[in-house]
Amino acid sequence: MKSKIYVIGSSNTDMVIKSEKLPAPGETVIGGVFLMNAGGKGANQAVAAAKLGAEVIFVSKVGNDIFGKQAVEGFKNLGINTDFVFTDSENPSGVALILVDGHGENSISVASGANGNLQISEVQQAIDKVQSGDTVLLQLEIPLQTVTETIKKCSEKGAKVILNPAPAQKLDESYFKYLSMITPNETEAEILTGIKVTDLETAKQAANDFHSKGIQEVIITLGSKGAFYSNQDKQILIPSPKVVAVDSTAAGDVFNGALCVAISEGQAIEDAIAFACKAASISVTRMGAQASAPTREEVL
Repeated sequence: MKSKIYVIGSSNTDMVIKSEKLPAPGETVIGGVFLMNAGGKGANQAVAAAKLGAEVIFVSKVGNDIFGKQAVEGFKNLGINTDFVFTDSENPSGVALILVDGHGENSISVASGANGNLQISEVQQAIDKVQSGDTVLLQLEIPLQTVTETIKKCSEKGAKVILNPAPAQKLDESYFKYLSMITPNETEAEILTGIKVTDLETAKQAANDFHSKGIQEVIITLGSKGAFYSNQDKQILIPSPKVVAVDSTAAGDVFNGALCVAISEGQAIEDAIAFACKAASISVTRMGAQASAPTREEVL
């Protein structure tokens, strides 16, 4: 039987300009194409999991504005449980400004808005519903205190707690022992361990550093090269399908959402990572964050 997936995190509206190059400081680049999409790491991951067939409960906070209302309507249309998407009467919904160049590379600036006001007292209402065996996925676009308290409380309830430590920032390592898994990319792994990840050997070193701090399983995503998995018994690189990237926005979010789906279904970890790599590879071949997340049929 599939367990439930609780995604606890941010919801943003992404305003995207795609042009041939990213502007240097002080430079204006003319001739871009403008798109406005639903985004936010938490919402992206929730949508990715829902589009792959999971039962998803999303916990977040939006403003009492058109962006927030449109986001919630979109979640409901995908069958996501929005009972714990709270409305902030004081702060606007989160917004991200995203620039994408002709090679699919991006540069992002985020105004957190209501995301920065998601309190543990609100998240607690969802935590009360979490059961042993459920999967809980978090990121770092909501207050750190909310993240760390949620990690501890969900771990104590027997849930599998997965942290995608993005955007990269230093964390209170005393909470690492409550994590089932951490899923940084190379940059995030370096910030958290001090080890620059450039190849398999340095990925192993970074993973071992996470293990020494109490984390059982580590996945370091390596972009087009795939994902490196490590536990106490084995370390292995799972390759990613080769594709032509158009927009890398939310590729990591799609990976994490898909990973949780496969894990919640009881797939072997190597199969789960391969499934997630396929989903992320599809997502970079098209524009947008949530719009780029594939269906289960596409991944299979």
